[in-house]
Amino acid sequence: MNSAIPDSIVRHDGQPAHGRYAGRIARFDWTGLAERRSWLWRRLHHKRWHYVGLGDERVFIGLAIVDVGWTCTAFAYLFDRQRRHLLADWSQDGLPGLQAQVSDAPLAEARACFRGPGARLELRHQSDDSLLLHVRTRTLRIEAQLDLEAMAPPLLAVGPIEGGIAHATQKTTALAVLGWAEAEGRRFDLDGAWAAVDASNGLLARNTAWRWASAHRPDVGFNLQQGYFGNQENVLWLDGRPIALGAAHFDFDAARPLDPWHVRTDDGLLDLVFTPEGARAEDRNLLVAASHYIQPIGSFAGTVRAAPGAPLREVRDLLGVTEDHRSKW
Repeated sequence: MNSAIPDSIVRHDGQPAHGRYAGRIARFDWTGLAERRSWLWRRLHHKRWHYVGLGDERVFIGLAIVDVGWTCTAFAYLFDRQRRHLLADWSQDGLPGLQAQVSDAPLAEARACFRGPGARLELRHQSDDSLLLHVRTRTLRIEAQLDLEAMAPPLLAVGPIEGGIAHATQKTTALAVLGWAEAEGRRFDLDGAWAAVDASNGLLARNTAWRWASAHRPDVGFNLQQGYFGNQENVLWLDGRPIALGAAHFDFDAARPLDPWHVRTDDGLLDLVFTPEGARAEDRNLLVAASHYIQPIGSFAGTVRAAPGAPLREVRDLLGVTEDHRSKW
């Protein structure tokens, strides 16, 4: 993993700064790309989003604000791990620029917001180097702060995209949380929970598919993706140190996504079994666009290691998610 963060995701010669880096970048900016496409192509293919996942032994919360160029969408859910039930599951579409804004700043100075009938979501960087998370929908309320100041080095990945041009993502591991959430008349104290942020920005193909897994706590965390971005964003954090991982493999039954999943990397550094507790799913077909999405919530167990031949470390009860996602957008 390269510790020398580039000044920009586009090099001086107009080529994307492909690679995996440990550390923050100020913003995603594709304006200097040598490869030229029409204004309309860039408008339709420029996708950007902020995703937050956070949880503890009682709940898991997932939310995202997504600008796909010609439309925007947002979702937020709260999963009760003890009852194995979604207490809140909200989503809404809107008009980009009017109802949703996703900044090109991934962490520092970041701002992502969505406003729609009966709903407001906002993720905003604050002067104390935290992210303020504010959610108000008819079924879910959240007020939380995510601490960036004490975080381990995040991943910055930049890579080519078949059928598109390039993609960049900044992903954190465990962030300390302060705050609360309310759903179905129940209030959950989030102090002591752990969160992770995914800020992504790319010029992507119209048809995009991926499998994804993410789980984080202070001693161990990881992010895996198999699909449109290759192994670019595959990373393991051990005691706060980011370690690049090889290609990811997801073994699961797509017809039975709540059965156990086996996730591993071809370098032998990660080998885990994921046991789902429940899931959020959504299928849409809007003629000009379509998506199939399922995000199981559960826990990972197995082994990880820092390098080939290094001692194995056992992982138990690591809260996280997997995802099977196909989009025509």
